[in-house]
Amino acid sequence: MGLPPCILLPGLLLLLGQGTTEVHASPEENTSEKEQWPMLVILKSLPFSCNPKNLGSNGTSASVHSLRPSDIKIVASIGNVETFQNSGEISDVEKQNRTGKRVCIGMVTVLSDIIRHFNPSVLRPTCTPGKEMAPRRGAEGLLAQAEELVRSMKENQQLDFQNDWKLINVFFSNSSHCHLCLFPQQQRFVQDAMIKLSETLDYLHQKIPRAYVNLVDLSMFLESSSWLEDTMPTQETETCKCQIQSTTLYEAVTQWSYQETWERILFSSKYNQQESFALTYQPFFIKTSLSPPSKEPLLWDPTVMALHLWNSMMEPAGRKEKPLSAVERTSISCPPQESPYLFTFQNSNSQPHWQTFPEMLKQVQGVQLQCPDKNPSSTVPTSVHRLKPADIKVIAALGDSLTAANGAGAGQRNPLDILVEFRGLSWSIGGDENLRTLVTLPNILREFNAKLIGYSTGTGDQNSAGARLNRAVSGAKSGDVTTQAKELVQMLKNDKTINFEEDWKLVTLFTGGNDLCNYCEDPLTYGPENVIYNVQTVLDILHAQVPRLFVNLVSTLEILSLKELHSNSGAGCSSGILRQVCPCLFKAQDGSRELASLSDANRRYQKLLRDLVNSGRYDTSDDFTVVLQTFFERVRLPRMPEGLPDISFFTPDCFHFSRKAHAHSASALWNNMLEPFGQKTAYHDFQGSITLACPRKDRPFLSTYKNSVEPNGSILQCNDTAPSSTKPKSVHSLKPGDINVVAALGDSLTVGSGLDTGPGNLLGMATQFRGLSFSGGGDNSLDNVTTLPNILRKFNSGLLGFSVCFGEASSDNAFLNQAVPEAQAKDFLSQAQTLVQKMTTDNRIDLNDHWKVITVLIGNRDICEFCMNQQEYTAEKFLEHVRSGLDYLQAQVPRALINLVDFMNPDIMRQVFLENPMCPTQQASTLCNCVLTPKRNSLSLIALETLTRSYQSGLRELVYSGRYDTRDDFTVVLQPFFQNLILPVGQDGRPDISYFAADCLLPSQRFHSQLARALWDNMVNPLEKKAHFLNLGKEVALPCPNQNVPFLRTIKNSNYTYPGKSVEKFCTRAEKAQQLSKAHVAPGLEQEDSDIQAPALPAEFLPQLTGVSNSNAKK
Repeated sequence: MGLPPCILLPGLLLLLGQGTTEVHASPEENTSEKEQWPMLVILKSLPFSCNPKNLGSNGTSASVHSLRPSDIKIVASIGNVETFQNSGEISDVEKQNRTGKRVCIGMVTVLSDIIRHFNPSVLRPTCTPGKEMAPRRGAEGLLAQAEELVRSMKENQQLDFQNDWKLINVFFSNSSHCHLCLFPQQQRFVQDAMIKLSETLDYLHQKIPRAYVNLVDLSMFLESSSWLEDTMPTQETETCKCQIQSTTLYEAVTQWSYQETWERILFSSKYNQQESFALTYQPFFIKTSLSPPSKEPLLWDPTVMALHLWNSMMEPAGRKEKPLSAVERTSISCPPQESPYLFTFQNSNSQPHWQTFPEMLKQVQGVQLQCPDKNPSSTVPTSVHRLKPADIKVIAALGDSLTAANGAGAGQRNPLDILVEFRGLSWSIGGDENLRTLVTLPNILREFNAKLIGYSTGTGDQNSAGARLNRAVSGAKSGDVTTQAKELVQMLKNDKTINFEEDWKLVTLFTGGNDLCNYCEDPLTYGPENVIYNVQTVLDILHAQVPRLFVNLVSTLEILSLKELHSNSGAGCSSGILRQVCPCLFKAQDGSRELASLSDANRRYQKLLRDLVNSGRYDTSDDFTVVLQTFFERVRLPRMPEGLPDISFFTPDCFHFSRKAHAHSASALWNNMLEPFGQKTAYHDFQGSITLACPRKDRPFLSTYKNSVEPNGSILQCNDTAPSSTKPKSVHSLKPGDINVVAALGDSLTVGSGLDTGPGNLLGMATQFRGLSFSGGGDNSLDNVTTLPNILRKFNSGLLGFSVCFGEASSDNAFLNQAVPEAQAKDFLSQAQTLVQKMTTDNRIDLNDHWKVITVLIGNRDICEFCMNQQEYTAEKFLEHVRSGLDYLQAQVPRALINLVDFMNPDIMRQVFLENPMCPTQQASTLCNCVLTPKRNSLSLIALETLTRSYQSGLRELVYSGRYDTRDDFTVVLQPFFQNLILPVGQDGRPDISYFAADCLLPSQRFHSQLARALWDNMVNPLEKKAHFLNLGKEVALPCPNQNVPFLRTIKNSNYTYPGKSVEKFCTRAEKAQQLSKAHVAPGLEQEDSDIQAPALPAEFLPQLTGVSNSNAKK
């Protein structure tokens, strides 16, 4: 006898997308053996680029572990693949068998057609489904089908039964949902299924030589049909009872664990010990989310099912994790050239995930904390800014699975432990054991206050008894945390062990990771703005309802590093769970737009969180504050000595944190809590040992913005602080007490960018510390912070316009400090217009009656950019921009004194930046290209110096031209103290960078204090006595106005005329100051060149900068 009749599907692959119900051929129709098997068109319809010549085939393989597609002679299948499309007659066994046979034939036909591309002599496929079987009975009846298959193959005259290689698919399913149960019920289910299959598998193993067998598990795929309306569950379905959770994580973990269990059994089974027989596990996953699946017919299409099976065969054992998708009908995978064979357990070079993952349950991560002062405050503090660790009595936490500590105590033998919430091990709220064996924030705080309450213990969800005030919910997104916050408020109010009004409380909020993981699927819902709004809603609830509260807002985790865990095969991580719980990270390919978009969203989450906290929204009372803890912002994957990712920091899903990572996170959080604002670490070294800081003796409090401000105050004791007896009409008779409004315009310096950042914290440079700005800031008081507004408030406590805290120019905190980071002279007019608009619309300000002091500092950014566009940054254009801004203020603002401050000499910027190893020299071209990159004595540097002098002389000429002294209520005064800077030198002979921010260019708070003192000194001294230099290292006492002339000094009340002999006096003083400045240059700095390359500057550039002829330029 020949090959048994094969039921063809006419037009199946021509239609590509019609399900089995669309095929009109009768399943009973026989095809003549002599009839030629028609050539199908699947390879013409799909992008199939496999080239058999590239696979290096040299004859038929002798081993199943080096078996190529071209070695396959026949494709056959046994088992049940009926999909039970609901036709209203589902009880009709005959119709179900017909459906199953159509699907079976459709699948093997597609597989055979693919293999024919590699081996044109492949035989017609065969299906041997059982006759009149009860539907969906798992492995029952398989033995009879196997016997029929062996008989038919032996009788096939075209097949060499002993020597030809055979691809056999064994389809099985079980309608029970036990694979979604927890251990050990899931394991028992797999073992029972294997027992039922073993008789059939033993028979195939013994009777069929040279066979590659796919054990195709349709349980997860076919179980979805039980949701169809008229499908009756079998008795087996009813006997499997377990509580199934409706969460993405639960579905992902149980599905992954189910596959791991099968692979664990098959890996070492007798079916994979020979060279002529291999058994591989091929799961058909479908992402159901435990809800009725889509009735999209593509998922039931035999073509889609066959392509999924083929693509799964192209994946190594242990990595077959991709769910069935209609997308697969458009792609066919090729065997990789480096391993162009069908994968088995042996040639996949990988062990099951459970064998490679380290045991973490026994890990001990404890420390001792020896701090000299662990005592509470002598009296219960009334200010959150005076809060010692021992003053905290209640601790709580809000968030997602990282705060719930999913899998933190998981062991290698049971991957389902990932679903267990080990709340007692949680980094921010867990209280199991003690600090000597387990590092968590509560265990640290219990070293200071043993009576701390609220921490969680043991395992369980948020409603378990041990959860206490750990209200985090696994899988929660930012929008879900509002409910957690409301629950927490009620628990705090109802708990009789808590004094709601008097006890100090600490809440750690960490959310946004799950939003980010779904950002690509819904950029609106999970976009940065919406997520930050959700966080704001949570903080608003706490702010409005909970007194005496310190909130740790932990910045969004930088998640892109986790991608390497799953892309590096050596790490041994499974991607099955990541695919479902963080699809956007999984889908994004390296270098793709999707990955760049996800990275941008991640950074914007972090930035907007910073902006929210920096807005001052939560610093309106002394008993509440929110502090951003930044240690998660830049995460580097911890590595083993050989360079592979260290997976001991993760649970077996390579996504959640292990106990080890929780301990490191707790230490990083604690250290962040003690680090001053602006100096908080944005990176934690997970590979290093755990170290815990102690509160400083001079600063024993949990750090907030207000208590982080360095003591840079000043003393000003003037006998006369009163305003004029009558409001002056002339700006030349203006006393400090007469000033009603203060404002500031300029660039990053006036903004206060990064002024409170420590060395290396370049991310902190984005923070705009406007409240500490020398000319516009009004934080605290003069006793703590020296700024011009704080000085003026000594004369008028009702002063308006100063900025506080931080924020952008548009924020309420900025008020009339309208400076913009990196602004250039061309932006001056726009800032002036915004300032006038704000003063005009603010009902607290009387534009016509109030006296105003407006400080302007602009020009450094122009100097930084001049070599990039020689036409745009000439001295003429610079002065034109400055003149336009001043003209506008003169026209629009009555009763105003304008301080025009000279900008910092670029020589100083070079001295500081290029000679200190702590400065980010690799970013010189980005930070200030035209100043930092030229070689010493180069033409570019000569042009820089020439342009700087032209800018400065142009400002002097503009101010002293009399252009702004045409009205009695308006004037512009040049304050020249910044022309020459004397830098203090450290013990190493280099400039002291404590006066500079992290970029080594902009001033630190210490420098700003000196700027404010120098500005004030200039303001109260007449022109001939104004200092044209600033000695940073010298303590400057704040002078009082001259008793005889108690006014802010102007050109007119200084009795100064311009031009004339006084010009010579002016220049002489400036030259002497410049000589004095050069005498303080660090040794060796004049001689050494920068190693940084700069673009060449042509000689003809000089005349364009200065407007002078070539001959004069040479002179």
